[in-house]
Amino acid sequence: MKFDLSHLPKSVLRIGLAGAIASLFVATSSAQDERGKQLYANCVACHQADGSGMKLLNAPAISGLSEKYIAAQINKFKAGHRGGDPADATGMQMRPMSMLLTSEEDIAAVAKYVASLPSKPVEATLTGGNAETGKALYATCQACHGVDGAGNDLLNAPSLLNQYDWYLEAQIHKFKDGVRGGNPEDITGSQMRPMAMVLANDQAIKDVIAYIETLGK
Repeated sequence: MKFDLSHLPKSVLRIGLAGAIASLFVATSSAQDERGKQLYANCVACHQADGSGMKLLNAPAISGLSEKYIAAQINKFKAGHRGGDPADATGMQMRPMSMLLTSEEDIAAVAKYVASLPSKPVEATLTGGNAETGKALYATCQACHGVDGAGNDLLNAPSLLNQYDWYLEAQIHKFKDGVRGGNPEDITGSQMRPMAMVLANDQAIKDVIAYIETLGK
């Protein structure tokens, strides 16, 4: 059976077409959300169902990080630009997990799902840091990560909020040692290396992290 719609005003036809496109978009988005949730099942053992991470397995909190940043890090692990250095033992744990995402569509789906998980406050574990001293040191960081520590996708800078202090400490050391950001193919990681070098010693690292832990509270 054919329906003759020629008698309908063009405005009505446009509304009907727009509605059909919107419905298709919602259905596609819903399917991607479900796919992302299914794929994330492979991440739960380390990062937990809520994305809050687990120190025992060296897994950082990832809930609430931006889709762009999450997708970029997964691609880095897959390519070996991150977690490819034999000295990066914890990064090498993540590399085989990234290989389970075999397409850009899957990476996008899981990144979208993780980004949708609400970020939660985490418990401080480091001691000896001086937040007041760290505030001055953070001036170097805020150009990319923001005054509030919320990050900036345009500058490839992730949010630092609600991230474990032990993880931040480990990553700063990795950047300083060239274990992370030392691969010439890791362009965004190499941007962070000289910033890490500004922190002259362990005390400076603890101080800036102590200040970061005050942000968003």
